[in-house]
Amino acid sequence: MLALPLIRRLLPTTARRTFTASAPRLNASSSNDQLKGERLIEAKLVETFSPCQVKVQDVSGGCGTFYAINISSQAFAGLSIVKQHRLVTEALKEEVT
Repeated sequence: MLALPLIRRLLPTTARRTFTASAPRLNASSSNDQLKGERLIEAKLVETFSPCQVKVQDVSGGCGTFYAINISSQAFAGLSIVKQHRLVTEALKEEVT
């Protein structure tokens, strides 16, 4: 009979762990408030992609230099992640520069 530690090493693990991190928002009065930059970016993405889900979060601590964007849209169907990123970057070109 194999010892339990040896069995754990021999069997493949199937568990996946997702880690996320974000900085606290310094300029927001509550967690439901969106900063001006977040609203601007979200409006542009909604206009361009008609997403079924979009979330924009300022992860720079409220200064607006770095945003985390989660978006789901039929416009991305069948495209690689790189192509999806390029579409979003192109749509936000004026806001990013």
